[in-house]
Amino acid sequence: MLRFLVRRSLGALVILLIISALTFFLFYSIPRDPALLACGKNCTPEALEVVRRNMGIDQPVPAQYWEYMTGILLGRDYAVGPCPAPCLGYSFVDNTPVWETILDRFPTTVSLAVGGAAVFLTVGLATGMLAAARRGTVVDKVLSSGSLVLSSMQIYFVGPLAIALFVYQLGWLSQPRYVELTEDPAGWFAGLLLPWCVLSIIFTANYTRMARSTMIEQLQEDHVRTARAKGMARRTVFFRHAWRGSLIPIVTIFGVDLGSLFGGAMITEFTFTLPGLGRLAVESVTNTNLPMLMGVMLFAATAIILCNIVVDAVYALIDPRVRLA
Repeated sequence: MLRFLVRRSLGALVILLIISALTFFLFYSIPRDPALLACGKNCTPEALEVVRRNMGIDQPVPAQYWEYMTGILLGRDYAVGPCPAPCLGYSFVDNTPVWETILDRFPTTVSLAVGGAAVFLTVGLATGMLAAARRGTVVDKVLSSGSLVLSSMQIYFVGPLAIALFVYQLGWLSQPRYVELTEDPAGWFAGLLLPWCVLSIIFTANYTRMARSTMIEQLQEDHVRTARAKGMARRTVFFRHAWRGSLIPIVTIFGVDLGSLFGGAMITEFTFTLPGLGRLAVESVTNTNLPMLMGVMLFAATAIILCNIVVDAVYALIDPRVRLA
């Protein structure tokens, strides 16, 4: 298991280096000069040079990238002050530390993503198992048809409709907002309940179909048939023998879906005006704010890769053949 995790970790470092390099160099392909935007309309060449030096963009792009990456590990000195490791720089817009801004926005995104995952895994797997257990019946047909309908829904379309119906029309739910979990757990749950449900719609439909197909496949396996032949109870056969085997492909797909989950969380943040990393990333692109954009990209990529490593470890525990591959 240790060698397995070490291989995954080394691969993760390579991926992070590639993502950081692509983001950094693609940023400079945008035909907008952040120093010129910060300098203003009446900017002189001398003032523009000072602004570039203060921003740390007065050197060639490869040299800037090297200083940026070494600053993450060792820290770096800027014109606005020293930046201790892990140094992601200072915002081009308001000179705020990127690391502190990301830490301030991250709880919103992680709350949204984790809550949405809990909803679609619980509902999707439960409905998929029910459909498999009632294969060929009306229940199976209704659940399968409903999953197809839900899979065509989009967050930016369902979100406003859900707010209009459940918040303003019926008054069942409060206006979506984010509050700290430690300050007001009830307010945290109530404010994110509707965004969780909207975020989980597409994933719930996908996992319903996936759980149904994998469970039906497992019910046809020889070891499950043997358990039935021994006279074991239907519930024991279903949960003890078929359920574990059906989890293997689901865990694999969940690891692949982590990137989509964070992407969906970012769209949901815009739909419900929640202050998370998704809004911060789009604002950084709009304002040509390279340090903030780089920080968000690296932070999000690191979080997704770490989650994938955890999923790989769980997958290896479920199926030992993965460790031997």
